[in-house]
Amino acid sequence: MTFKLTSQSFRDGDYLGDAHILSKDFGFGCAGGNQSPQLTWSGAPAGTRSFAVTCYDPDAPTGSGFWHWLVVNIPATTTELALDAGNQTAPKLPAGALQTRTDFGKPGYGGPCPPPNAHPHRYIFTVFAVSQETLPVAADTSAAIVGFNLNFNTLAKATLMGLFKRAG
Repeated sequence: MTFKLTSQSFRDGDYLGDAHILSKDFGFGCAGGNQSPQLTWSGAPAGTRSFAVTCYDPDAPTGSGFWHWLVVNIPATTTELALDAGNQTAPKLPAGALQTRTDFGKPGYGGPCPPPNAHPHRYIFTVFAVSQETLPVAADTSAAIVGFNLNFNTLAKATLMGLFKRAG
């Protein structure tokens, strides 16, 4: 069985709906609902001891992309994150899961908000099947260090890509 990621919120290659776009509270000029999408995965390989989920924009004008969401230490019995699971004020993550610092400077989901009139940006949602029950990271750990740990502990990964283009 192939490791697979799906969503009730969007299909691979679709534009993300307003519910998932960054809210005006962040001050970047977008006015979405800032809800992380619902995600479901199946077919994890033998030896999976936990999962991690990330959302990354490789098209951000930073020279290094932009990390919108990082969740690690998701229990191996979990196969879904509910809609808005990345909300720090009303967490819906399974017990033990840990959100780490995004490029917004804090843990939790931060939705898309590319510059006005830029080409459509790709938002890559990835679920990682991890060989360790917990990674040695904390809520304030940078995305680069989380990625480093995932690189050495990933058994398999599956992705979905959402798009977003902001009008001028």
